[in-house]
Amino acid sequence: MALIIGMDEAGYGPNLGPLVVGATAWEVTGDPRKVDLWQAFSGVVDQSPPVDGSHVQVADSKQVYTPSKGLDNLEQGVLHALALLRRCQSGEVEPCADPQGDAPIPENFRELFGQTAIQPLATLDTEPWFHDSNLTLPAARQLPLSNRWLERCREHSIRLRAIRSDVVLTRRFNDHARAHNSKGQALSEITMNLLRHVWHECDADAHESVLILADKHGGRNRYHDFLPAVFGDRFIRCLAESGESSRYSVGNAEIRFETKSERHLPVALASMVCKYLRELSMKLFNRFWAERQPGLKPTAGYPVDAGRFRGEIAALQKQLAIADDNFWRER
Repeated sequence: MALIIGMDEAGYGPNLGPLVVGATAWEVTGDPRKVDLWQAFSGVVDQSPPVDGSHVQVADSKQVYTPSKGLDNLEQGVLHALALLRRCQSGEVEPCADPQGDAPIPENFRELFGQTAIQPLATLDTEPWFHDSNLTLPAARQLPLSNRWLERCREHSIRLRAIRSDVVLTRRFNDHARAHNSKGQALSEITMNLLRHVWHECDADAHESVLILADKHGGRNRYHDFLPAVFGDRFIRCLAESGESSRYSVGNAEIRFETKSERHLPVALASMVCKYLRELSMKLFNRFWAERQPGLKPTAGYPVDAGRFRGEIAALQKQLAIADDNFWRER
């Protein structure tokens, strides 16, 4: 068996809210470089928006979600994938009358965090907008395409092995960026930490071959120095380093950092998981402030509007004694 791991992030640019790095891992047969998951799931999963629930949309999260489109398609894609994961983990290979069965599909934000994040749930309570706060996921029990997706996995001997995230809260992001005077290096180190977690969770060493696909980290072309965090002292062979693609070979693995890597389904789904967690996080963030300062316009956290928001809540932030380091990302 072989393994395909896709990785992406959401929230690298904003000053407010978490950075979320995500990964999905798929077990396949044959050469993972020749496996086309889009083709295997054709008719059930597609990059285009669904019409009347015709399919699950999986694509770059920027295509799936905008404020005007709302969260529905993003939510349906992530929750369908989590339902598929639970059924694959349980060893279920046949469809069932109840697509949800006993699968513990998350019904709220904290359950979603608990099922996907590599940190303990208690980590959330270090920021006041998450402490004792939650959001219900309205689509949590509406997953009509679960059976059909499982059938395609069975037909093509595909198994979803992991959906994981690292939700990097503000203080930890600032600490990483300060330690190296670079938020780009912080992103790369955080990504490798998540990859190491998924590598061990999926027992990647036991697979014949592993293909790791990741979106490039800003303008970075060289990743060689970050890979030992995952592979230790194994010999790392550089296959290519350019603006389009940086590729490396280590043991049974090939690692690719590419532009537009979301064209690969494992990366696209990872980007959706990241975006979903971040958007829900920002809903909680905005709700916290609006409940205490009525009439406050919400923010997505990106630099220009984040500055506006920071100015408008400055007096309240001081009154609540919320430190900048828990609120504002310096880079």
